[in-house]
Amino acid sequence: MTLLATSIWHGKIYTDSWTAGSAGVLDAIEPATGNVLGSVGAANRADALSAASRAAAAQQEWARKKPEERAAVLRRAGLLFEDHAEEIQGWIIRETGAIAAKAGLETHIAANECYEAAALPAHPAGDVLTSNEERWSFARRRAAGVVSVISPFNFPLILSIRSVAPALALGNAVLLKPDPRTSISGGVSIMRVFEEAGLPAGLLQLLPGGADVGQALVEAPEVRIVSFTGSTAAGRKVGETAGRLLKRAHLELGGNNALIVLPGADLDLAASAGAFGSFMHQGQICMTTGRHLVHESLLEEYVERLSAKAKALPVGDPCTGQVALGPIIDERQRDNIDRLVRAAKDAGAEVAAGGTYENLFYQPTVLTGVTPDNPAWTEEIFGPVAPVMGFSTIDEAIELANASEYGLSVGVLGDVGMAMEVADRVVSGKVHINEQTVSDEANSPFGGMGASGTGSRFGGAAANIEAFTETQWLTMRPEIASYPF
Repeated sequence: MTLLATSIWHGKIYTDSWTAGSAGVLDAIEPATGNVLGSVGAANRADALSAASRAAAAQQEWARKKPEERAAVLRRAGLLFEDHAEEIQGWIIRETGAIAAKAGLETHIAANECYEAAALPAHPAGDVLTSNEERWSFARRRAAGVVSVISPFNFPLILSIRSVAPALALGNAVLLKPDPRTSISGGVSIMRVFEEAGLPAGLLQLLPGGADVGQALVEAPEVRIVSFTGSTAAGRKVGETAGRLLKRAHLELGGNNALIVLPGADLDLAASAGAFGSFMHQGQICMTTGRHLVHESLLEEYVERLSAKAKALPVGDPCTGQVALGPIIDERQRDNIDRLVRAAKDAGAEVAAGGTYENLFYQPTVLTGVTPDNPAWTEEIFGPVAPVMGFSTIDEAIELANASEYGLSVGVLGDVGMAMEVADRVVSGKVHINEQTVSDEANSPFGGMGASGTGSRFGGAAANIEAFTETQWLTMRPEIASYPF
């Protein structure tokens, strides 16, 4: 069976069934070639508000389902992601410009997210509390209701399913708005998997569209929780609107992540880790290594080895050859990357490798001579650019790492004892000792501090239950209580 046959979804959104969107269609453009891969329906504000109402109507019955029934749907979804992995990966490669290994990672984690979520319905649903009254007292977890999931283009499948799966497993309905540039990988594939997995109609609504749809998915009165992954600027707007409407917003935003190379670190391994951290998926990852902090005793040789790796990495169309980097998602993103590289040079940085592009293919770039106020150091580039700076003491390295407004991920390479000190003092949602900054597992907490978001609201049973349920206090007496009135 072909899961993603275009005859099913071409030109359509999903609101209880596949239907035309009110705002026309959105073309999926292959960034490597500029070819149109297919078209999904485009929703408008009215579609989104109608979908929220439909989702709320379906959610209550779903929440009353036996835990094993909800778990069974999630297990089937996981199996479908595995059974159709190659087909889904083909769309990820072409729609996002990913190399095959990155596409394989997405389907692998998507399946694991579903399997992890399948355990949530059987998780203890609360606590028995002590009470000074003659009664039983409980704190119990209840499904929140309707959850809006708004996801980005870079890892469209993972960054959608990590909220969709646990929210559904815990008894909620979900409104999914993928990035318009990756609506097939981040939307249609998930909708089709859950459709085939037997999820009842109305519980997952697919609403590709623009900013008006995203705004409606925050403002719809039926929506209780918004799970947003994207830029810090957009996340602030989502958070402001959600706060005004007294809704919970889980925000996973940008990053400018530091990789700290300690004195005595193995340079070959460190340069390999640094190259992967900065150049994986063209640097279009919130966890990308955006700042390389290298001890002064290793700095010159580290730059040489990192630059050699950058120059040797093949760049091209991942559909037609073995490459390490594919295309940037679109011209706007490419131009912003190039703007920051040129601004870095104007501010005194030197280009040790790369710094050029052809069409949407940007060469992996290494910058040296950067200062703490250089734009390439202070801003999130979201491209294959590795700015490198030296440090003399551990205190200086920690101070430089913490100077960023972001606090998502930090990697520390070298002596474990020294790295443990760094880990205890850096402000970051994640710290990886003897690993680079890009890492994710379905059962692990994920999130950042500062401008990187509102904390670890994804991954693992504790975080997911906290994210997608409400706590209710329930008391019970054997007889009606006596009162003095």
